[in-house]
Amino acid sequence: MRKQGSLKILGYITIMISSLIMVTPFIAALMNSLKTYKEYMAVPPRWVPEAFQWSNYTEVFQLGSFGLFTLNSFVIAILSIVGSLISCSMVGFAFARLRFPLKKTLFLMVLGTMMIPPIVIIIPHFIIFDSMHMLDTLMPLWIIEWLAQPFGIFLMRQAFLSIPSEYEESAKMEGCNPFQVYRRIYLPMAKPILATLAIFTFMTKWNEILAPVIYLTSENKFTLPIGILSLGGQWFGNEQYMVAAAIMSLIPILIVFLFAEKYFVQNHSSSGIK
Repeated sequence: MRKQGSLKILGYITIMISSLIMVTPFIAALMNSLKTYKEYMAVPPRWVPEAFQWSNYTEVFQLGSFGLFTLNSFVIAILSIVGSLISCSMVGFAFARLRFPLKKTLFLMVLGTMMIPPIVIIIPHFIIFDSMHMLDTLMPLWIIEWLAQPFGIFLMRQAFLSIPSEYEESAKMEGCNPFQVYRRIYLPMAKPILATLAIFTFMTKWNEILAPVIYLTSENKFTLPIGILSLGGQWFGNEQYMVAAAIMSLIPILIVFLFAEKYFVQNHSSSGIK
């Protein structure tokens, strides 16, 4: 018993130290966002400012089109989530429950595409979007998610495979076709996985930098990450404003996670039960 108690205490201490290490950069950034420029550039650095400069956050909106950048990022993230949930769930259901020729071969090919680095396909995508006159628009940043991405397909397939087939058989006996089985039976039962996929998609699209840099040239089309970076020159001598903008860009991610947390936890709990 003593040994188990000691291991438990050691585990708690390890978790506390790890959590402190992970949260320290965020706290440091938060403190930097509330400093004056003199305090921000001080050597040695001051961890806590003499007076919290909450006005730094309002100044961010005065120095650049922060609101427009945020709106663009929201549009891309929301459209990407909708497309990802619809396309990946439908393709995942097909691989999990439908019977068709070469199903296993096609699924292995889908998994194989996950090993291709994104940087390799960025040039073909650029050529395709250029030929379709989509460059310098938001469409290339979200339309790909409507074509079912490999990770989402794999995630949804595994979720549908974990649901007992008796539900499908009962639905078919009641006269449901495959689409009705998917929409009325399997989709509601896969809410935890759908929430997980939504969180991953939102985080990916919200923080994406490479694709917006390549596809966008007009400042009014910029997303939040590259919008903040593009305004670096305007913030010369006021770098604390850039840190404040970066802190504000984290808020939507936290909100999305808090709303979807119960489904995220439910997913892991049900996985453990199985």
